[in-house]
Amino acid sequence: MRGDAVFPAVTFLAALAIIALMLLIVYQMTIVALPSLERFGAGFLTGTTWDAVTEEFGALPAIFGTIVTSLLALLIAVPLSIGAAIFLTELAPSPVGNVVSFLVELLAAIPSVVYGIWGLFVLVPLVRDPLQRVLGDYLGFLPLFQGPRFGVGVLSAGIILAIMILPLVTATTRDIIRMVPSTQKEAMLALGATKWETIWRAVLPYGRSGIVGAIILGLGRALGETMAVTMVIGNAFKISPSLFAPGQTMASQIASEFAEATSDLYISALIEIGLVLLGISLLVNIMARLLVWRATRGVGGRLKT
Repeated sequence: MRGDAVFPAVTFLAALAIIALMLLIVYQMTIVALPSLERFGAGFLTGTTWDAVTEEFGALPAIFGTIVTSLLALLIAVPLSIGAAIFLTELAPSPVGNVVSFLVELLAAIPSVVYGIWGLFVLVPLVRDPLQRVLGDYLGFLPLFQGPRFGVGVLSAGIILAIMILPLVTATTRDIIRMVPSTQKEAMLALGATKWETIWRAVLPYGRSGIVGAIILGLGRALGETMAVTMVIGNAFKISPSLFAPGQTMASQIASEFAEATSDLYISALIEIGLVLLGISLLVNIMARLLVWRATRGVGGRLKT
């Protein structure tokens, strides 16, 4: 039939269009960022000065802030997300599971700016007191919990990111766990395993590749999140070991300064930060593919157990 001949060609063109769009984005950003690339070179990645007056730009503090806030968000969100997904699929009564699942998906639909407003007026005061006060009083001997307790800063940004990626990771992990064959669980229970042992030794190992993918999806959103982070991180272009200190991320740097960029080199430097962020996202996706491949394939291509 004619459709059998046309359909593969159409889908192939659709796949090529996606690749072409990606290459076009990279090409256009590279053209605009070229003045910054030529002037600063690799030093742009290691520079710590961002001065629009003298036109000296370095992206290291923004890169540092992006990585720290994203990892902090994963540290908070991943255990909660996996725990919630297990509860919804394996332990919760059906009415409760349906209601909570709906609320989780509703959280994922809330716009970023709404999270930012909530974070600024609700989360930041709670972080300042009691969270920073307690951490500073009891763990103040650690560099992570030293410094002024303003509320705004890296800790608040990490928490707001954790809240934002939690529904995404939870919903994806829940769907992955639901796909585990019932025979896997029934076999463990038939061998005398408890509910916990069945989940730990049969359910989670079977779905680990999908769970890794869910975590990487959350990391991808955390890396690129803009408005909510801009409103609570403090927007200070510096590197500090303290989670209490204000900071900056690459996305918040672009959002907060692009409208104020008056020179071509200034705009070029901001676009180069976007290129760096795109490169980090690409690297994260490559690592995710490798992790999934290692989790699902063993020696000789056999499935790991």
